[in-house]
Amino acid sequence: MAQALIQMALDSLDFDQTVALATQVAPYVDIFEIGTPCIKHNGIELVKTLRAKFPDKLLLVDLKTMDAGEYEATPFYAAGADIVTVLGVSGLATIAGVVKAANANGAEAQIDLINVEDKVTCARESVKLGAQIVGIHTGLDAQAAGHTPFSDLNDIAALGLNVRISVAGGIKASTVQDVVRAGANIIVVGAAIYGAPSPAEAAREIRELVDAVRV
Repeated sequence: MAQALIQMALDSLDFDQTVALATQVAPYVDIFEIGTPCIKHNGIELVKTLRAKFPDKLLLVDLKTMDAGEYEATPFYAAGADIVTVLGVSGLATIAGVVKAANANGAEAQIDLINVEDKVTCARESVKLGAQIVGIHTGLDAQAAGHTPFSDLNDIAALGLNVRISVAGGIKASTVQDVVRAGANIIVVGAAIYGAPSPAEAAREIRELVDAVRV
């Protein structure tokens, strides 16, 4: 199994703060995620800026597309996104549209299973359509209610779908190795890094913990 990738969630609404945070943690992460609030507030210009500044990083735009998949995703791929997310609850036609846009741009589509009732079926059908990444996402509200992504991760990992599995939802230094051992290929970390006194130091710690896992 290849070494897990670390995805940094950039959630600030402030354009300059987002670029500054990315610069601090760049040595330690593999993927920059422009979070949903961030992309809604800052738009495609932030995609272009991060693409130009960090040509060696993967860039995920967390659109959480719900409708008009190909139409909505295409300009973000054209601006430099490597990955765009589409909601599993959107339905297969919308998912297929984002996959089509991804393929046309030599990029990837990620299905986000947040709030999907039958995650196993949705993951299977999305992969059949060509989604390259399955995202297990325990949202902020669900985290506040005490939920974690581990049960869903176990269910999806057991399917053997031969795609990358991304996991997001309150991951921190004390849990990141467990997430990797459970089968995650992409580890999404947000508040544990950007909320730390030194984001760079927190990112470095996460990097070392992830790299130390042998699976």
